Amino acid sequence: MRSLYFFIPKLYYSFPIQLLLNNFRRNHVLILCWIILFAMITGNFGKYLGIPYLFLDPEYLNKVSFASFFMMGLLTAGFTMAFHITCYISDGHRFSFIGALPNPFKKFTVNNSIIPAAFLIVYVYQIIGFQINNEYTTQVGLLIELSGLFAGYISMTLAFSIYFRLTNKDIFKYVVCRIDEKIKENVTITRASALHKIDIVKKKQVRVDYYLDGFLRVKPVESTSFYDRSTIVQVFDQNHFNLVIIELFIFAMVLVLGIFKDYPTFQIPAACSFMIFLTIFVMLSGAFSYWFGGWSATSGLIIFLILNHLVGEDFFSKKYEAFGLDYGVLPAEYSIASLQSQLDSTAMETDRQAMLLQLQNWRKKFGDTKPKAIFLCASGGGKRASLWTLTALQKADSLTQGKLLESSVLITGASGGLIGASYFRELKLRQLNGEDINPYEAIHRHKISSDNLNPLIFSLLANDLFVGFTKFEYSGKAYQRDRAFTFEDQLNQITEGLMDRPIREYAEPESKGIIPSVILTPTVVNDGRKVYIASRPVSFMNYELENYPDYKQLKVSGIDFHRFFKDQDGEDLRFLSALRMSATFPYITPNTTLPTNPPIQIMDAGISDNFGISDAVRFVYSFKEWFSENTSGIIFLSIRDSPKLGTISARKGQTIIDDMTQPISSVYNNFENFQDITSDLLIGHAHSWLSVPIHRFDLQYQAENYLPLLQKMDSIRQNSARASLSWRLTTREKDGIINNINSDRNREELEKIVKLLH
Repeated sequence: MRSLYFFIPKLYYSFPIQLLLNNFRRNHVLILCWIILFAMITGNFGKYLGIPYLFLDPEYLNKVSFASFFMMGLLTAGFTMAFHITCYISDGHRFSFIGALPNPFKKFTVNNSIIPAAFLIVYVYQIIGFQINNEYTTQVGLLIELSGLFAGYISMTLAFSIYFRLTNKDIFKYVVCRIDEKIKENVTITRASALHKIDIVKKKQVRVDYYLDGFLRVKPVESTSFYDRSTIVQVFDQNHFNLVIIELFIFAMVLVLGIFKDYPTFQIPAACSFMIFLTIFVMLSGAFSYWFGGWSATSGLIIFLILNHLVGEDFFSKKYEAFGLDYGVLPAEYSIASLQSQLDSTAMETDRQAMLLQLQNWRKKFGDTKPKAIFLCASGGGKRASLWTLTALQKADSLTQGKLLESSVLITGASGGLIGASYFRELKLRQLNGEDINPYEAIHRHKISSDNLNPLIFSLLANDLFVGFTKFEYSGKAYQRDRAFTFEDQLNQITEGLMDRPIREYAEPESKGIIPSVILTPTVVNDGRKVYIASRPVSFMNYELENYPDYKQLKVSGIDFHRFFKDQDGEDLRFLSALRMSATFPYITPNTTLPTNPPIQIMDAGISDNFGISDAVRFVYSFKEWFSENTSGIIFLSIRDSPKLGTISARKGQTIIDDMTQPISSVYNNFENFQDITSDLLIGHAHSWLSVPIHRFDLQYQAENYLPLLQKMDSIRQNSARASLSWRLTTREKDGIINNINSDRNREELEKIVKLLH
């Protein structure tokens, strides 16, 4: 007890503990950055979006390898050093004794490493658990990955150590060679900051009795009273120049990488891009703290408000364009009057007749037998929805010997689901045209499930923020190689370059009834209406409103893309751009701006109908008489990336924040339920105006089948068996999605479909 009594004060007044307390007391921004990182790697932040997996399972060149973990080690060490530099510049003068020691910065970093060391330990622990439980990693593979992490971390740390050894001066060198005082006196802010720090050195020192030297040996703090206080401050201030050099180097590196971002070799893991952003942010906060002192927070807020105002005035706003459209001509008028013009009965009838010809060609394939008309409705949900929709269509079409797609009239839906369905439709079209393609091969699932998040995140950092001056040409028009281009370029790669064509090129095979039509319905941010994008005009999608010609307060549900953007070359729209607009994932995939006056922005189709049911019902309603006479029934096949009848969880442990956010969170959490109820109502009502039977089937990605298995695994996955909502999937998530087609419920649905079509 006596030893403990004397040890506790020594521990409390040791340099590591005092630095830790000082960080919590003064460096709130830095602590917040560490809290975010800890929350990410432990699965307490962004688990639903798959953010932890970006750190625990980084991919580089579509592989989790030594190289990907080496990069993570490099950038983690870089962020750690930025943390040390910022702390040293902001608070080093509060511990003046360190300035009187040889290699002061080295000793400062050693004693300031409690948080970074804890993070590295937790990070390694989480990597081991995740890789063993989720990626089928062997012991050798795990050792290789961890060696990559440590090799990167040590390499970056050594590089910084060499740099600071060559550039930093301790107090003994300053006694011989003083900094040019005249230069410092001419810089008012720097001079004032130096005087303030000298005052802190004299009066407001933090008590420290012991510190760790470079070899982790405990040393007592000796008196520094015989040194000139201003000289000690100069020792600290000299490191500000080092900070500037490092910041300039990082910015230059990001700019160079941004120029070559379209080359796979330069597309670093997404988590590395985030670490670069965090490093820059920490260094900027250190610069603010140095130049503005106690006014740094206020100054930062003022600058943010100014920038926010300038962005609002379109000084810095960036518009992401739809490739193929002509933005150089007079924009289309987007107003109530122009929306009402969409209800032109002549245009609707023209478009209906063109579609009737397509339906008749589709009907001829079945001879005298009245076929079932299938409507494929694929839900959104990022990469998991793309893989699940492709898997479900491959299985269902193969079991029906090709009759599923042959009997399909229309494909609707949102986001990733439409990407998977469009990809399968393209594979079938290529096969029907005589190309050597097997639509059911596993390679197509492998392609569409490969990562395309890394280049997106890096493009956000390197291109959209700093570069943005490189261009490319499509359909004779020039566009920027921005994040929108990156998304489409990656989408083109994972779909084997098969869908890189304007939307009008699908008109012929659709009109002949060879393949079903696809109608994409992205949402207008400005007013919530839909944009109906197809290979030909489909203004009849507003057909139900034609019954009220005298009512002038009609809410037009959407605009026909072809007719609305006829003068802006709407038919030249790149099909990949249409898919991108329908799959606008918040914060990752940018909102597209269309050439209208005023400009309208486009968001994900899932906002209005994530399952595509309402669009399918609208289509059937427009041709209800024809379907009643020429088919033996309608089949709505919904391919969902979520269960229709999910479990109802009890609301436990409600916090004050939960109670405050419940009105908003309840709407968000039940968004799909609201849409399901509306879809059930629409199909139920369809029985009253359609004289043929209506059949409904759901192929559902339902993670509950794997919950008992996953609950035995790491903490990140035990409460979230469902694959993350992201543009990147882990190995176990891919396997879980693909194998889900063999669940008991899905097998029952597939058997019913096969029986009905035969």
